[in-house]
Amino acid sequence: MQYFVVMIDYGRRGREAVVDPEITRREVVSRVASGEYRNVSFIHEIAENAVEDVTEAILAEAALPQIEPEDIDLQAIRLDHARDLRKHERT
Repeated sequence: MQYFVVMIDYGRRGREAVVDPEITRREVVSRVASGEYRNVSFIHEIAENAVEDVTEAILAEAALPQIEPEDIDLQAIRLDHARDLRKHERT
């Protein structure tokens, strides 16, 4: 049997361990990426009689790509904003 233990830290309100044998690694990564699991203290993979800390690996898989500021088209953003303002003008 294999399952994951995700420890979530709520600060002063305490901690919660999410343990569900039905959740796969892909599902854990998906929940971390979507923000459903926030403030993760650790993620352990339990397989048979072994425990492995997979926190870093799963957080790395779930990380969103960083977009460099020079890759953002500021002119297009300004034009979109101006178009939206015109669209919502009252005439």
